[in-house]
Order: sequence, then C-alpha cells, then structure tokens
Amino acid sequence: MSTPTFEQLLEAGCHFGHLKRKWNPAMAPYIFMERNGIHIIDLYKTAAKLEDAAAALKSIAKSGKKVLFVATKKQAKQVVADKAQSVGMPYVIERWPGGMLTNFPTIRKAVKKMTSIDKMTKDGTFDNLSKREKLQITRQRAKLEKNLGSIADLNRLPSALFVVDVLKEHIAVAEANRLGIPVFAIVDTNSDPSNVDFVIPANDDASKSIELILDTVCGAMAEGIEERKVEKVDAAAAGEAGDGEAAPRRERRRIRRNEEAAEAPAAAAEEAAE
Repeated sequence: MSTPTFEQLLEAGCHFGHLKRKWNPAMAPYIFMERNGIHIIDLYKTAAKLEDAAAALKSIAKSGKKVLFVATKKQAKQVVADKAQSVGMPYVIERWPGGMLTNFPTIRKAVKKMTSIDKMTKDGTFDNLSKREKLQITRQRAKLEKNLGSIADLNRLPSALFVVDVLKEHIAVAEANRLGIPVFAIVDTNSDPSNVDFVIPANDDASKSIELILDTVCGAMAEGIEERKVEKVDAAAAGEAGDGEAAPRRERRRIRRNEEAAEAPAAAAEEAAE
C-alpha cells in the first residue's frame, strides 16, 4: 500500500482550502497557514490521515464487506464512478435518495422493481402492453437505473461510507451516523469534521485532488480484495491436503479393525482349550 508523497499532494492541489471567511473553526488543527485570504491545508497531516483511512478501508475490503462511495458534485462524479467500479463497490453520484440507509428496505424494493421490469422484457409480457404503458414503464426503468443502478448489488447496509464533500452530502453523513456506520471523507476547510470517523483533510473541489486520494484508497482496497482471494485459495488447498492425509489414516484404521476381528476367534478357541 503506497501513500502519495508531499510533492504529489502539492502538485494535485490538495493543499488549497476555502476563503478564510468561509472556514469552519473545527478544521483549525488541519490548517497550516493563511495566504491571500485562502487557508492552506497541512499536507503532512493529509498524508498521515490518508494512510490511516487507506489501511482501514483495506481491512474492510479484505473482510469481504462493502463500502458505499458518495459524491454528487460535478467534478467528482465520474472519478468516483470509475474508481468504485474498479474495486467492485457501490456508489451514488446522482441525487442522494433520502432514507437510503435509514429506510434501506424501501430502497431495495425500488431496486427489485427495476429487476421485475427487466424480467417483463425478457419473458414477453412487455410486448403485450399498450404503447402508452410501454413508454411509462421505460421511463420508470430509466429513472430507476439513473438513481439506483449503481447500488443494484448492495443487498445489505454498507459497512462504511466514503464521502467527497461532507457539507454537500450532509444527509448521507447524518444517516450513517444514526446507524453507526463509519464515515470516511475528504474534508475541506469549510466543513465540520466532527461527524466523520476518518477525516482526510484536503481540497474537495479540484478533480486532481479527488482523483489522487481515490487512487490511494481504492488501490489499498484492491490489495485487500486480492489478499482475501489468496487466503481463500490457500484455505481450499489446505482443506484438500487435509482430506488427502485423512484417507490413508482411515484405510489404516480399517485394516487394523479387520485384523483384530480375525484374531478374536483364534483367541477364543485357545481360551476354550485351556
């Protein structure tokens, strides 16, 4: 697992915060200085916090659990979608569906509705509908795909949330906090880090900054997933080896039992003769 160097963070513009008048005092520990009315983030702290977050996310991925990525701001949408897909994780890049976590069963029903529409298309039921009904269902399917298509494989609540811009995604963060789901987030100088479990202080507006941080955390998660696969293969191999060793032992026990059974009548005859 590799963490970006100070120079890489600097080049990506991770150090640029917001205007001093827009700052949140809770971010004071992560601010290095103020220059031309703009706060500058301490990149040494960014690197340390990013390393901690990446290690924790790697552990979650290694255990086979899901992390939900959330970013609905324009400059983060495509980056988040690409990176989340690369590690097979669900993501939300359109409007956050209110109650997605706190009312998860209802969201699952909407996803199942999308599946049932697909089934109608395959089994021919869709062809028997009127033109108007087809149009309505097609529009409904497109809307569901846009908002929920990226979480179709999320069958249970995620084990963690990764958020870009906690100020914009405050509803998602509030829902995760309510359910006790750990929150990982890129937090800028205008945001409140108190509701975030793993704070990554950095510029959440520049696409290069977002991409560098996501590269790091998704790279760590990919390592965790690979390690999980290797462990499964090793466990399967150990199981097969165990079965292979057990077979000769069973055969030896069977031969011993047969020998004992054959010796029993002879012993009985000798006792009778005496």
